[in-house]
Amino acid sequence: MSLITVIGRGHGGTRAISHTLYASGVYMGQTLNASGDLVPPEAMYEACRIFARYVDRVGELEWDFSRAMSAEIPKEFKDLIEKYLAAVLASTSEQRGWKIPETTLVYPWIQRMFPEAKYIFWIRDPRDGILATHKTDDMRDFGIDYPPTEDVYKRRAISWKYQYDLVQATPRPAHWLEVRFEDFVLNQEATLERLEKFLGFELGRIIVRPDAVGRWRRKPDENVSFDFFEPALKAYRYDIEPAA
Repeated sequence: MSLITVIGRGHGGTRAISHTLYASGVYMGQTLNASGDLVPPEAMYEACRIFARYVDRVGELEWDFSRAMSAEIPKEFKDLIEKYLAAVLASTSEQRGWKIPETTLVYPWIQRMFPEAKYIFWIRDPRDGILATHKTDDMRDFGIDYPPTEDVYKRRAISWKYQYDLVQATPRPAHWLEVRFEDFVLNQEATLERLEKFLGFELGRIIVRPDAVGRWRRKPDENVSFDFFEPALKAYRYDIEPAA
C-alpha cells in the first residue's frame, strides 16, 4: 500500500491535488472539508505547536531548524499525528493519503515518521498565495516567533517564507515530487503524466480555472511583492516583474 501526502502553504492550490487524488480513488480520510483537508484538524494543530518548541528564530526573517532536525520526536507528537491520521492509517485501501496545509509546519518529523511515503510538494507563486487569508497567516498561533507587523500581506508573506525555508532545510525523502500549481492549471495533461509516473497509477481529471493563475497582476493596488520572495521566484521560474 502507498501512503501519499501533500505539503505546501495554505492557498497554494493544494486543494487541486487533493481533489484529484480523491477523484482517483485515493482514500483521503473519513471527513474532508471543501478544500480537501482531512478534518477535524485540532490534533494536527497541537502537533504543530509541539514542533515549534524546537525552532529558534536567529534573525529578522531567519530561523534555525537544527534542534528540530536532530531531536528525538516526542511521544506526545507521535500520538497526536496518529490520532489525526487514525482513519488513514487504519485504511486497507491500496492508495491512501491526506492533505492539510499544516502538515508543512511539521514536515521534517512527518518525513521521519513516514519515510516511505510519497511526498508531493505543491508550489504556487506566493504573490497569488497570500491574497487570501489562511489559518497559518499568524505563525504565533502555532508557536513560531516572527517580527510583528500590521501589514496583513507581509504577515502572510512571512508565513510563506517560514514554511518554504523549513521545506528547503529538510533533507529530501526517498519519494519526492515538486509540482507548480500553475503547470497543473495551464498544462494539466503533462503535469498529470508526471504525477502518474511518480505515484504509479492513473489519475482522474478535474476542472481547472486558468484565471487562478496570476491573480496578483490583476490587483495592482495590493502590495503582495516582497524582496525576500525573489530567491524562490527565481528557483521556480516565476516572472519577477512587478504588476503593471
